[in-house]
Amino acid sequence: MPVWLREHSWRQTLTAVYLSLPLRGARASPSSIFCSEQYLKVSIPPFLFEAVLYAPIDDTNSTAKIGNGNIFFTLYKKEPAMWDSLTLANTDKEKLQYLRENAVLKAQEKAKEETEARKITKQEHKKYALEATMKVEEAERKRIEDLKEKERQKVVKELELWKNQQKHGDKYKSIQKKGELYQEIEPLKERKNEKMNKTRIPNEGTSKTRLKSTKGSCSIFSQNLKEEQLPAPRAAATIKVNFTPRVFPTALRESRVAEEEEWLHKQAEARRIINSDLSELEDLKEEEKNPDWLKDKGNKMFAMGDYLGAVNAYNLAVRLNNSLPLLYLNRAACHLKLRNLHKAIEDSSKALELLTPPVPDNENARVKAHVRRGTAFCQLELYTEGLQDYEAALKIDPRNKNIEKDAEKIRHLIQGTMQIS
Repeated sequence: MPVWLREHSWRQTLTAVYLSLPLRGARASPSSIFCSEQYLKVSIPPFLFEAVLYAPIDDTNSTAKIGNGNIFFTLYKKEPAMWDSLTLANTDKEKLQYLRENAVLKAQEKAKEETEARKITKQEHKKYALEATMKVEEAERKRIEDLKEKERQKVVKELELWKNQQKHGDKYKSIQKKGELYQEIEPLKERKNEKMNKTRIPNEGTSKTRLKSTKGSCSIFSQNLKEEQLPAPRAAATIKVNFTPRVFPTALRESRVAEEEEWLHKQAEARRIINSDLSELEDLKEEEKNPDWLKDKGNKMFAMGDYLGAVNAYNLAVRLNNSLPLLYLNRAACHLKLRNLHKAIEDSSKALELLTPPVPDNENARVKAHVRRGTAFCQLELYTEGLQDYEAALKIDPRNKNIEKDAEKIRHLIQGTMQIS
């Protein structure tokens, strides 16, 4: 049972109420405080403080500060007025229950609206990031195109230079042919001179020497021409090769690629869930983001009768790790207490899916899942489906007399329904 906190002090002005609540050594966190327009609740196990305020307040601008063993509330009034008391007098249980449920529903609607607003903002940010990335890629593509164009112009200039060298080479070849023709005509002139002047003895050595020197000069000229015809060599460049980095230190031929990829995928998924945009995690400490810690907190709230708080704790734990069957099993028990029967059936079924393969270690959990789902079916007057779950639980634990008695009662209910129809 919770211990109610009765000791508190308060003062007021026309526009605000200042409330001081002692903690008695308990450790409070922002998640322990719930405030709406006319309902204030502080849950610090085993202590509990609950108040239906005298008049509505502005819960958006109101603040709460934790320090020096107290919680200091600054509650701004919606309408300036002096209150006769802090809480409404003569509040019966039905009205208190109505105000509590109404406050929770409004808080859920407000949280849903904030979530939608954050989702829209996140989508806008993603759109802006995509546009920025496209602009960067477009600039990079343009830079590459410019480099290609410069390289193309450079190659065109080299080709034009080579063509010019080819034209000059053709001119040199024509000059060389003229030189060879001159060499062929020169001996003819010498023979003619020999006939005209028979007494003159030609200097054969001189002519041979001249011919050799001419041929030698032509060969050197042709060699220089060939060297000028060759295009200039391309400039040297460096190509950078990047190898794909490996997370694991072992060589690729010694690794199990499929198992490594699965492990990396699970690690990335876990980091994505932990770093996701959860408003509930903003004010929590690092150890309070542990699903096991949230499960224990939900169990304590369930034991104290705070079923709605336990459901919230289990919800956050499921969002952090959706593969723990006990989270769904415990949340199904809370839904049964809150009469959320369809949700209890859904969570029990999910727990049974995760409790595979059936082994002796999870027998107790499977029995609880079948019993809780069967109970929800029976409360929905679906006795046939409920009996199937109870019989499945009896197959797992045939010595459980309580389950056997409940199954027998359901059989009688089914027979009575058949007789009435």
